[in-house]
Amino acid sequence: MDQAVTRETLGKQIVERATLRGEFTLRSGAVSNIYFDKYLFEADPLMLRAIASGLQPLIPSDAEALAGLEMGGIPVATMLSQQSGLPCLFVRKKAKEYGTCKLAEGGEVAGRKLVIVEDVVTSGGQILLSAKDLRALGAEISNVICVIDREAGGTESLAKEGLELRSLYRKSELQALGA
Repeated sequence: MDQAVTRETLGKQIVERATLRGEFTLRSGAVSNIYFDKYLFEADPLMLRAIASGLQPLIPSDAEALAGLEMGGIPVATMLSQQSGLPCLFVRKKAKEYGTCKLAEGGEVAGRKLVIVEDVVTSGGQILLSAKDLRALGAEISNVICVIDREAGGTESLAKEGLELRSLYRKSELQALGA
């Protein structure tokens, strides 16, 4: 973590900057009265740098590349790549149907140990789809790192597919800080 920003301070900044209240339908279909607008913390260069600093120790030592998921995982993975020195792949929700027709841009997938990088995890639905697609292309994936785990079943869903979720913050931690 950035020496100038403690974990608690960063958590409070995320709460202040990116926590919205109201009624929100999440990607999973669940309805929530609290929403973490990741683009509000990803668009802030100082916060994004501090977040990447906090995530860096969560990267397994055998990781060969970071796989940032479209769209919110890409800025996090890019900054994390800058700080960790690991190459970064940009993973689409589905392979594009023109040009190179690739699912992942930025390098080879086959035979590499990838770590999926995501911003906020609820059910883990998109991670499961992307992991399946990346594995079909020959990637080895056993870890996922994220900024916020909403504690809504994602950890358990991912574990069933051999994926360990490591998060910088859990929803309950951010709620304790005022979310």
